[in-house]
Amino acid sequence: MFEFAWPWIFLLVPLPLLARWLLPRSKPLSSALKVPFYSELSQRGGGEQSNYLNLMLLTLIWLLLICAAARPRWYGEPISQASSARDLLVAVDISGSMETPDMLLGGRPAMRINAVKQVVGDFVERRQGDRLGLVLFGTRAYLQAPLTYDRETVGTLLREAQIGFAGQGTAIGDAIGLSVKRLTQRPAEQRVLILLTDGANTAGEVSPLKAAELAQQAGITVYTIGVGAEEMVQPGLLGSRYGSRRINPSRDLDSKTLQAIADTTGGRYFRAHNPQELAEIYSELDELEPVEQEAESYRPLKSLFVWPLGIALLLSAIWAVAPLTSNFRFSSNGNKQATTNGGQAQ
Repeated sequence: MFEFAWPWIFLLVPLPLLARWLLPRSKPLSSALKVPFYSELSQRGGGEQSNYLNLMLLTLIWLLLICAAARPRWYGEPISQASSARDLLVAVDISGSMETPDMLLGGRPAMRINAVKQVVGDFVERRQGDRLGLVLFGTRAYLQAPLTYDRETVGTLLREAQIGFAGQGTAIGDAIGLSVKRLTQRPAEQRVLILLTDGANTAGEVSPLKAAELAQQAGITVYTIGVGAEEMVQPGLLGSRYGSRRINPSRDLDSKTLQAIADTTGGRYFRAHNPQELAEIYSELDELEPVEQEAESYRPLKSLFVWPLGIALLLSAIWAVAPLTSNFRFSSNGNKQATTNGGQAQ
């Protein structure tokens, strides 16, 4: 749909005529330069026809400038965009224990952090319409990505996270406290935190249960996920089977505290022993916290003032250059004629 943002600008169209009628005419100068060949110059300039063309050109330039000042614009077809009042933070543990290779990806042993990046990255990509944020925590907790609709950037920052960036410890309480602070800064009908860890709270200034109480008071639902296998074969001497033994790599996981955090805030605690279970958990979270189906529509706006403005500038340049071209042609013809007359006189 085409429209002018400021249509009242067209009231200025008769402004040049009003100026001509209302403003006093300039007084003629007492002295003037006499040009003996003025009559011939006027004839070569076009006379009344040239004045008429100049008037038409100037009128067209003025109308184009008025059109540009009225801000013409074009509205495109309506585009629907999913909307949500949900703020969702994803907190991921990147402490040293996340290097434990007790996960299987493609049939090969893989570190926990790699499995988490793959599954959580897919979850982030599906959350179209939610404001997403990313918190990374180890000994300290950091806000890696603030709440945003830019899911691609959140996924990229998650994939670029490295073990040890936040220290080797696990500050679960600080991660929840930082998330509460960020979630309560913006109004929302629903605030959600999904916290993933493979250990117990070993660092930080805030206890996990105290942080959970703060989250509950702020109306934040916390879903906790404990990740890690419960059995792993540790190789023996020089990587051989000789002297190998089975261990529990998740012996430090504090499932009791994670369960208490979820219960306090009205969320749920999940346990993932492998990437398949982790993917199922995040699929279930999609059902527990579905993306809003209602959509808001908007119409893309394109400003068109550059077109009449550009044409007006082009015509103005032509109007300014045309007399110079005419005078140059007249001067060339005059010189040629003078040379010819001079030759005949000789």
